[in-house]
Amino acid sequence: MPEDFSIVSLIDRAVTASDDRTTSVAQILQALGRNSFAPNLLLPAVAVLSPLSGVPLVSTFCGCVIALVSAQMLVGRDHIWLPQVLMRRKIATARLRQVGETMKTPAGWLDRITRPRLRFLSQMPFAVVPRMICLVGGMVMPFLELVPFTSSIIGAVVTLLGFGMLARDGLFTLLGLLAVAGLAGGLIWLLG
Repeated sequence: MPEDFSIVSLIDRAVTASDDRTTSVAQILQALGRNSFAPNLLLPAVAVLSPLSGVPLVSTFCGCVIALVSAQMLVGRDHIWLPQVLMRRKIATARLRQVGETMKTPAGWLDRITRPRLRFLSQMPFAVVPRMICLVGGMVMPFLELVPFTSSIIGAVVTLLGFGMLARDGLFTLLGLLAVAGLAGGLIWLLG
């Protein structure tokens, strides 16, 4: 893992994006960097894994962000664009910081175990596969909101894939791909 990279530092940047009572998506995006696709893909996925996913429309919102960021990664944009309706969305800063503190323990663990492995899984042309899976996962999340907390399953897959992209650790990409295969197998078994 690059020396200047850590999930804990990303969380710190996101939760300190604003000193106001609320923090907008635009402020978080600016804190992470408009050309930082992987962190901007990872944070909404982690949010869907957190207790925030139980709040109505959070999974839908996060799914839309994941789909938009993934699509832009696929077409090779050099910076992120999100519609103003998403950029203006706000969360209470105190709630954002509370969720950030909750996520720091697992994030610190991930920081300690990450290192460059199976790098070909995070490089082109293979990198198209996890990006496509993230796009589809983001598009499916709004429909999963009908059954509370089911979007967290897709959030876990996107988190693994996004973390693999961010840390350039192909082991996490491989785990995400295996999770997708398991989900597909389970769905086929249920429907078959």
